[in-house]
Amino acid sequence: MHPTQAAFRPLTHRVLTGAGIRYARNLKPANVSKRSILTLKDHVYFSKATAEGPGRNGVVKSFGDAPLELKMSMPKATGGKGDGQNPEQLFAMGYASCFLGALQLAAARANKKEIAEKAKVTANVFLGHPSEPDIDGFGLRVEINVEGCHDDAIIAAAHEFCPYSRALKHGAEVTVHKV
Repeated sequence: MHPTQAAFRPLTHRVLTGAGIRYARNLKPANVSKRSILTLKDHVYFSKATAEGPGRNGVVKSFGDAPLELKMSMPKATGGKGDGQNPEQLFAMGYASCFLGALQLAAARANKKEIAEKAKVTANVFLGHPSEPDIDGFGLRVEINVEGCHDDAIIAAAHEFCPYSRALKHGAEVTVHKV
């Protein structure tokens, strides 16, 4: 058996049997770390996307200025066909693009616009099991690689400014509604 198949089979069984839900209900407040969450006083842009079909093998659609529809597929490494996009790819694309914009803005604000004009940002998103034994399921790890800009202060400022970095560092307000 391929190692990733063994790693993913337990999650599939837990999700289908609801063990993850039972686990979440049994969490004791002492086991949950608290942190402040970044909240918004207003919004300047709104994006909407809908997923339908068999989850990670379904279809996602975005709405807005340039609507997009993508076939989703679990990666081959996780036992899928790999014949479509996956959430980690989309997250990496969004994060890389957003961080590059933040990098260029930070450089411009420091009157060093030229140092980030030809920069390239790569986001590596890893899906895996959390090292914390009490957390069931999967988690993400992200690495941001910046090429073409060697100013540590500008890179740090971009990391502080990028909404994706902020969401991962400070948390994001998430509400789930049944409609």
